[in-house]
Amino acid sequence: MLGLIRTNRDVRVDFFRGFALYCIFIGHIPDHALWVATIQVLGPSDSTETFIFLAGYSAAIAYGRSYDRFGWAYAATAVLLRVWSLYVVHIFMFVAFVAQVSWSATRFANPAYIDEINIGAFLAEPHIAVVDALSLRFQPAFMDILPLYIVVLLLFAGLLPLLKRPVALIAVSGGLWLLVRITRFNFTTAQGEWFFNPLAWQFLFMLGAAVAVMPEAAREALRRAGPVLLPAAVVFAAVGLFVSAVWRLSSVYEALPEGMAAVIYTAIDKSGLHPVRLAHFLSLAYLVARLVPQRSAWLTSAWALPFTLPGQHGLVVFAMGVFLSFLGRLVMQEWDATLPTQVLIALVGWGVCVAISALQAWYDGIGKGPPRSSPLAAGAAADTRST
Repeated sequence: MLGLIRTNRDVRVDFFRGFALYCIFIGHIPDHALWVATIQVLGPSDSTETFIFLAGYSAAIAYGRSYDRFGWAYAATAVLLRVWSLYVVHIFMFVAFVAQVSWSATRFANPAYIDEINIGAFLAEPHIAVVDALSLRFQPAFMDILPLYIVVLLLFAGLLPLLKRPVALIAVSGGLWLLVRITRFNFTTAQGEWFFNPLAWQFLFMLGAAVAVMPEAAREALRRAGPVLLPAAVVFAAVGLFVSAVWRLSSVYEALPEGMAAVIYTAIDKSGLHPVRLAHFLSLAYLVARLVPQRSAWLTSAWALPFTLPGQHGLVVFAMGVFLSFLGRLVMQEWDATLPTQVLIALVGWGVCVAISALQAWYDGIGKGPPRSSPLAAGAAADTRST
């Protein structure tokens, strides 16, 4: 299976994206014991930040190459086609997930599943909820990441020319993020507001894109600033661990002054990408970039394959992970939630995701060779393989 890993790229992106997808899979299973071995335990930022940042990094490489070869119109069209494919996957997932949850609630006489996943309105008024789902205004729990990604990619299509000027890209994107933070503007849904405000989270995506196309002079400046940036990143990482302890350990929460603990617990919001979350994630990303060289041999080793390979086929793995995580929840709540069972759920569920990514890699390797007579097709295929 090691031969299925594509190595003509920064494999660090694939490994950490795959690990983020694994953390999302585990995080979607309430009270799963292995949450202590996920990104979430490190601080206020979690696997969502990792996924969105690396999505921006990958998109800049893939669609930036198309922009250089064929211009903005072609590259923007490629992005829009990707948006369409994500939209189709999301609608299919929505229908299948609602069916899975509804069947489970009926089969086990447990209406709590419907309430907790937030699909009661769909079952009560499906003729209205279907329209809301098609317009991305109906978002059950666990079904809000792809709508975020869709809107962010639509913004990215318009900002593609700024890939040539990454500082301007950061300025425009950061200005929008600040505006959203100040005004608290968000898109509405049938249930309230978007859990992930796309106008805020686009900043992290664009930061990833800017890092991907950063000129060598800027990279050298970052290296020279290491004596300042490295201690700052360590401090922010430590602050993140403290915040995580306040959130998740009652003994730490109760040891703090009541007002201080309440502020830490409630003020660092996820919806609008709070600055503390952003700073914590960027600190971790900087430390990882310093500690893990781009050509590290272990990234393509057998023990890294369960994350590297799924990271190269994120969409199919994410979709399957949503269904498997709810299935794992059913097993824990309806049959057995002992530690051996929880470990088995993680091993079997993620093993299925690895197997599906291997099948996708095998299929891509055989069936996606571009016709030699078509340089346009060759370029498009190269862009597809790099995302």
